[in-house]
Amino acid sequence: MLPVLRSALLICVALGATVVAPAQADPSNAPLTPVTVASLPEVPVPDLLDPEGETHLSGPGTQSVTIPAVTTPEEPDAAPARPSGDLASLVADYRGTEAGSRELECLAVGVYFEAKSEPLSGQLAVGQVIANRAKSGGRFPPSYCGVLFQRGQFSFVHGHSWPTVPRSSRQWQTAVAIAKIVDQDLKDSEVGNALFFHARYVSPGWRLKRVAAIGNHVFYR
Repeated sequence: MLPVLRSALLICVALGATVVAPAQADPSNAPLTPVTVASLPEVPVPDLLDPEGETHLSGPGTQSVTIPAVTTPEEPDAAPARPSGDLASLVADYRGTEAGSRELECLAVGVYFEAKSEPLSGQLAVGQVIANRAKSGGRFPPSYCGVLFQRGQFSFVHGHSWPTVPRSSRQWQTAVAIAKIVDQDLKDSEVGNALFFHARYVSPGWRLKRVAAIGNHVFYR
């Protein structure tokens, strides 16, 4: 019984010696320990417009996308200007022995046999009549050769042939130049849209509108 009491007394003495200090706020000016702020992950901000005018979206975990810059459509090229200069200068530029195609050769042959001794304006007028017929829309054949070989229209044509042409002559080379000028519409003729002509020394009595008289020919519409 005594050992038990002794142990109980020792426990009480130990408990009494223990002092529990109450918690209290420290009024001193001791520096506060800074709180470490958690760093947030950086979010890349893309450059929306680069010097080349294209928009790029990129960053970690994203697929690069390129948006093409908007371009202003180019204006269509202007139509080529007609060569300037008088008819004589154009003829000098286009004179040659070869017409370049069967159709142009037919046109040149018509100019040569109908107006080789005429002034350049008269040759241009004859060539223009042949071209006008080919473009008349059904009234005449739709080609220079068709107009030339139409029955009863040109006296120098026999069937589907014409007399030999001296291709080295200056008159033929001039006719070739006139044919090219008419075909490319490089020079206007004063006969306009005339479809008929005859020599001055004949009087067919046509009931047509007279358009012009150039050299040895009279032109009608």
